[in-house]
Amino acid sequence: MTLGRDLELLQEPAPSWVPETTAPDGSIAQDVVIIGAGMAGLAAGLALTRNGVSRTLLIDRAREGQEGPWESFARMPTLRSPKQLAGPALGLPGLTFRAWFEARHGTAAWDALGKIPRGLWMDYLRWYRAEARLDIRSGISVAAITPQGALFRLALSDGPSIFARHVVMATGRDGFGAPQIPAGFRPEWRGSLFAHSADAIDFADLAGKQVAVIGGGASAFDNAGTALEADCGPLTMLLRRPALPRVNASKALDHRGVVHGWAALPDADRWRLMLTLERRQTPPPRESVLRVARHPRARLLTGAAVTGVTRDGGRLILETPRGAVAADFTILGTGFAQDVALRPELAPMANAIRLWRDAYAPPPGEENAGLAASPYLDGAFACTGAAPYLARLHIFNYAATLSLGKLSGDIPAIGHGAERLARGICARLFTADVATHTARLDAFEEPELLGDEWPMKDAGI
Repeated sequence: MTLGRDLELLQEPAPSWVPETTAPDGSIAQDVVIIGAGMAGLAAGLALTRNGVSRTLLIDRAREGQEGPWESFARMPTLRSPKQLAGPALGLPGLTFRAWFEARHGTAAWDALGKIPRGLWMDYLRWYRAEARLDIRSGISVAAITPQGALFRLALSDGPSIFARHVVMATGRDGFGAPQIPAGFRPEWRGSLFAHSADAIDFADLAGKQVAVIGGGASAFDNAGTALEADCGPLTMLLRRPALPRVNASKALDHRGVVHGWAALPDADRWRLMLTLERRQTPPPRESVLRVARHPRARLLTGAAVTGVTRDGGRLILETPRGAVAADFTILGTGFAQDVALRPELAPMANAIRLWRDAYAPPPGEENAGLAASPYLDGAFACTGAAPYLARLHIFNYAATLSLGKLSGDIPAIGHGAERLARGICARLFTADVATHTARLDAFEEPELLGDEWPMKDAGI
């Protein structure tokens, strides 16, 4: 069965039902603008248009077909998730990766497939984008989002500003902050002496050079593997911990109860669950570790937190409890900081957005600054706080995890998250326009009976 047939049987997309809103410049405002057209943005956009929110616009700073991390800073050969996950398919069998793959390569190839090659996943998302038929503008950044009455004004990097009733931040891992740069790494060194794992890196330029990688997570190992395969010189991985974690505890929460029930938990339970995951840490995938370990010029130093950084000509000297490590180039696999003040497009509203530290005080011993900086969201992924406009600003990225669970940052439950988001936005659009819908009801005069169904003399009409 094709995707088109799936939608036809479901009578989708639903007819447009949201009244038009005139913007201050005389244009018709978008009902929803989604910032980001990667996997999360596409799923959110399709979930909305399927429900009749037809004025939904997606904006992405990447060129068309390059959205998301898959062909930029994602450097693993294959995805980490099992191939059979439905991902962003939104309950449509014809929209799954499996349906797309089998249509092109057959069932035997599917049976032989291990984990999904990263480039193949990007090909699937390009097809998804084409099938979804969404309104997407590529190569455009949003400089600022400013509340303006019942609308948001979005200043764009290219062209005039646009207006929207709701805004969705589908902006990935750093969507509520920025790459985390440890103390001591000076901004002017970035690019020549060090890079974050989310930066563009010329790995060919590392051939023969001494490389250090800070961090023990998946991205650290992926970047180390890529550098080694580009024939770098000796490579040292520096880990703060005394050993790599071995158990991926988050798998204990990979079930529908978490998908549907996380947001209903008391704050203390949500905090404690996330804190447990943070403290136990997620190990890098086995294949990522083996990718690095098979190179004899790679070494792993545990208990080697970087305590100081100095420059020595064209290299950095990294001080650790295990001794100093010199590197011609250093890669920071140090993750992302949650800090809304680092997002320039949200700067006009940053002080109004309620964070978890504003809403919940953990008991002694359970403090965590990173979790405390997460946005305190409602059930529709919307920001909370005193300003009414915050109910129309939705954080559909990794920063939503503490509030709503893993519904907006990874493949397994992204479809469930998109559907929850769409339901929430639809409810708010309808209630905001209830006077218009009431007037439509009062004025509705399309006859069901035409007057000729029964003889007039017998019907008494």
